[in-house]
Amino acid sequence: MHVEHHVSVPDPAAGPDVYRRHARAWLQSNLPDFMRTDHPEWREATLAESSAWEAAMYQAGLAGMTWPKSYGGHGLSLREHLAVNKEIGALPMPESVSSIGKELAGPIIMAVGTEEQKQAFLPEILAMRQFWCQGFSEPDAGSDLARLRTKAARDGEQWRINGQKIWTSGAAKAHYCLLLTRTGTVADKHRGLLMFAIPMDTTGIRVVPIKSIDGKTSFAEVFFDDVIVPDSARLGAPDEGWNAAIRVLSIERATNRMYRPWRFECELRQLLAACKSDPQLAAALDDTYVHRRVGDLLCEIDGLKGLVELTVDRMSRGEMMGARGSLTKLYWSECHQAFTGFALSLLSQVGPHSSLLARRAHQAFTTAYLFARAETIYAGTTEVQLDVIAQRVMNLPKELA
Repeated sequence: MHVEHHVSVPDPAAGPDVYRRHARAWLQSNLPDFMRTDHPEWREATLAESSAWEAAMYQAGLAGMTWPKSYGGHGLSLREHLAVNKEIGALPMPESVSSIGKELAGPIIMAVGTEEQKQAFLPEILAMRQFWCQGFSEPDAGSDLARLRTKAARDGEQWRINGQKIWTSGAAKAHYCLLLTRTGTVADKHRGLLMFAIPMDTTGIRVVPIKSIDGKTSFAEVFFDDVIVPDSARLGAPDEGWNAAIRVLSIERATNRMYRPWRFECELRQLLAACKSDPQLAAALDDTYVHRRVGDLLCEIDGLKGLVELTVDRMSRGEMMGARGSLTKLYWSECHQAFTGFALSLLSQVGPHSSLLARRAHQAFTTAYLFARAETIYAGTTEVQLDVIAQRVMNLPKELA
């Protein structure tokens, strides 16, 4: 895989439009055909191939855009970040294999980490030399972090950790875990939560892969049995875990992967092109219901674009998204889940004699459909988002929410 690593990155004062043109030119010149889900040569990239690709994107100025230069970032604003994300979304390229590090661990380390932790972790994450997993969800807690039970007990200058996490994405490949623990009892709810950055090769950590509906083992259970870590692994103060976790989730729900509406639009173009390439599928496009559903999807995509743009405008003015991030998460996850179902229904007639583009699209959208089952679960379930919106955005009383 040949990728142009050393390129001229625009001056920070150039503005969003210049960055968008730079991103468009570089991506179109460097994105390998086998990574394009709309190309006949498409296949799933290996971890090494994906890592090399993302490292090249970083060198080209297309990752870590808003991170400070002192920690390996490019020191730009959210507006440049959005401009680049629009171009990333416009191409049918794979998702990041280091999203936990870039989108969750990195921001939280910048928010509550020590200077030593920032220097040790942040440049390594951007350079794709460190993979992270997120140890939040638990079997008896799910998305309700106030019920987590994994216990961290102080032992001199160390901490002893015992507990279990579940649905931990990327745990098998991760070098570090962003781990949320409890120093007191479950009755403390949001009090006494503590976050750590823990090496995954620490004695006492056991990873048990979980096979998901798509046949992959990208999730895992992670067990912590008398895991001893130094106090230097702690992220923030012993009672700062809840605020740190909420900050992580508000970032995850509102600002991460801003390219989503442009990627959904790209997927819709790919779906229609695949159908037009096959006579049997092309006839289905003339159906009135299909016309109406495509129109609905375009309206939903435009609505999501507007929501992303509004988020960037507000955050650029210094506003904190907080609970409003749940609006974005709820909207995109429900819309995309419905879209992939529609796509698969259109492609259900694909067989061995269908066009190559149609067969490739059926393969790609089957994968997308199965993964989309999780989109209304991870980063907080739809039910949790509705509860947050009702109580913290609309200020409804609990008996109504």
